[in-house]
Amino acid sequence: MSQNPQIKVSRNGPYLVSGSVTLVRQEIVGDAHGQSVDWKTVETLEAKDTYALCRCGHSKNKPFCDGTHKQIGFDGTETASRKPYLDQAEMMEGPELSLTDEEALCAFARFCDPNGRVWNQVSETDVPAVARTFVHQVNNCPAGRLVAWQNDTQKPIEEHRDQLIALVEDIPRGCSGPLWVQGGIPVEAADGTTYEVRNRMTLCRCGASSNKPFCDGSHASINFSDKV
Repeated sequence: MSQNPQIKVSRNGPYLVSGSVTLVRQEIVGDAHGQSVDWKTVETLEAKDTYALCRCGHSKNKPFCDGTHKQIGFDGTETASRKPYLDQAEMMEGPELSLTDEEALCAFARFCDPNGRVWNQVSETDVPAVARTFVHQVNNCPAGRLVAWQNDTQKPIEEHRDQLIALVEDIPRGCSGPLWVQGGIPVEAADGTTYEVRNRMTLCRCGASSNKPFCDGSHASINFSDKV
């Protein structure tokens, strides 16, 4: 890479990506009941040194910006909290594992729902089979709203993720989802402040989130599609 990977939120404009960050398409895989169970990478795009990703949701060249944000007067004002995740999240303690949850970051990917929902599973994490499904589901939460913790070490249980950006396609819901930022890529606000670096984050690309720059699940309510 020619420089360290970074995402810059431009004022009322696109996400400016630098550092040759790999861009992929990833689909939510659903079971027979339509519940989210896994992820599937369906395409890897060329990792250019720099590129601009649409943030307003109206580009005719999605996922890339084509300048439409200027024509429509897109208001991309960032409203998300700058506080660290742990200062915002609620903690649920279990016998072996615990769960932190920051609902404002929810990207509506629904990996939390199968097997009785993770909030109910946490109280049974002394059962090995429950603990395994609990950790799997929590780590599939793209937004990092949910984090599993090992009680004896008080450390988060995070799967290793390469640094990349995924264009989420929500197949069970029939819509396009957010940008899934993986592997701890720094995201810099338009005012120059860097948000807390996390292993899993989701950025709004439909333009409708009320928690910009982060996704709040609005893509599902407006049935957003990037027409891929």
